[in-house]
This record gives sequence, C-alpha cells and structure tokens, in this order.
Amino acid sequence: MSTPALPDNSPQASPLGKPAAYATQYDSSLLFPMARKPKRDELGLSGTLPFFGIDIWNAYEVSWLNLRGKPQIAIVSITVPADSPSIVESKSLKLYLNAFNQTRLGGAEALLELLRADLSAGFGAPVQISLTMPDAFEKLRMAELDGLLLDRLDIEVDGYTPEPTLLKANQEDSIVEETLLSHLLKSNCLVTGQPDWGSVQIRYVGAPIDQEGLLRYLIGFREHHEFHEQCVERIFMDILRQCKPQKLAVYARYTRRGGIDINPWRSNFSTGQRPPNGRNARQ
Repeated sequence: MSTPALPDNSPQASPLGKPAAYATQYDSSLLFPMARKPKRDELGLSGTLPFFGIDIWNAYEVSWLNLRGKPQIAIVSITVPADSPSIVESKSLKLYLNAFNQTRLGGAEALLELLRADLSAGFGAPVQISLTMPDAFEKLRMAELDGLLLDRLDIEVDGYTPEPTLLKANQEDSIVEETLLSHLLKSNCLVTGQPDWGSVQIRYVGAPIDQEGLLRYLIGFREHHEFHEQCVERIFMDILRQCKPQKLAVYARYTRRGGIDINPWRSNFSTGQRPPNGRNARQ
C-alpha cells in the first residue's frame, strides 16, 4: 500500500530534519511557506481573528559580496503581520539567507529590495525589513522583558503538556492591570522535536489570574510540539477563553536556532503598543 502524498506546504514536506545542500548563490525558491490556517482551525479560529500582532524575526548570520567581491555582513530584522496567510519555515529562511554568501550585490539597498520582495511573497503579505550594519552594532542593547516573575513561585509540577483548565481567574474580584513574566517556556519543534526555549510576557486587564495555575500551564508546554507562533496563539486563546480578560497581550522571545530567533506577539487591544525588539540575555 502506497504512502499518501504529503500536502506541498505541510511541515513534514519542509527542509526541517533533512540533509540539505547549502546553496551560495541567490535563490528565492529556497523559501518554504506554510499556511497558518490548519493550526488556527485546530484552535477553533475562523473568520475575523480575535487578535492582531506581529512576528519579529532576527537573523544574525547574513552575508553577501559587494561588486568587488568583498564580503559584507549585517543583522536582518523581519516584521511579519500576524494576519499573513503563511509563515516561512525557519530552516528554509536560513538556507535562503545563506544563498547570498557568494552573491554579488550593488549594496545594502539591493539586498533590502530582494528581501522585501521575496519574503513578502513567502509570507503572503507585505513585511518590514531592516538591516543593522556593523557601524551600528554598538547601538544595540540587551533588554529583558518586564513583569512580575512567575518563576519565583515554589510549585509542584506533574504535567508537561498544556492544560487549559489550569487557567483560572476569580471574576468576583476587582479588575486588575498586570504584567506577568516567565522564563520557563520550553516547547519543541513540530517536525524535528528539537527544544525551543523562550521567555513569555503576559499583559492583561481583567479579573486577577491565578498565578500558580498560569505558571503550571506555561510549564506544560515542555513536551508540546508546535512552532513558536502557534504556541503563542495557543497561550493567547487559552487565557482569553478560560480567564476572560478585557484586554490581553502575549509576547514571547525565543532563543535562536540556526542563527535566527522568532518572537511572536499577539494582542486584542488597539492601544497595545508594538513590543520592542530588544535582545534578551539568552538570545
């Protein structure tokens, strides 16, 4: 009996977990888009999304040649709208960026033009691209997420898959405005099972959320397999449904793999400012 063919854009059909030849000449076909819809369907999301947001990607291993053959380097930051129809699989982005290594370009602006066009096509929506050149590296600063640290709590944990019923808020208590923080977020790649490490910040206005239950819930991602963006959307939706805050924003800063870090942010209140792209100590 033959094995059913995988959908062309399924995670299993991506370059993840497979040997790959590293091209050194520009090739936009290396990008591998994957639709957001299947995982959102799994979360019961249809029609208008209950959040807006962005995914901030930082790529630290970017190099190309100038027209005289001299290597150039930069840090590339990519801002992707959360309502883009697709994400780009991160290993495919690494392969795509590495393909510039022996590619001659007329300058940083030429690189920017290619990145904007190719990545906007890959994500299916316009993306913002910025380059930080070496003469500006010294201006970059570390910046930890703020908030009341949940990790201070001395709790017992016996579950390592996300359990929404752990999330509780006493709707009879007075409304509070809080920012809560944990560095104990750990999930696993949907395809390879490799660990993904992150810090997560939760801002909300509403009935006070039980902090011990929230921390147990977040630790519950430890054996869970999803991509970064999907984990953050799951956290957002579980808190929204279980605790019913009036306002909610979830922001995760993940450590880099393959020279790239991915930092999803989701919010449901229009006054929620775009989060800063400050690199955490573990990034």
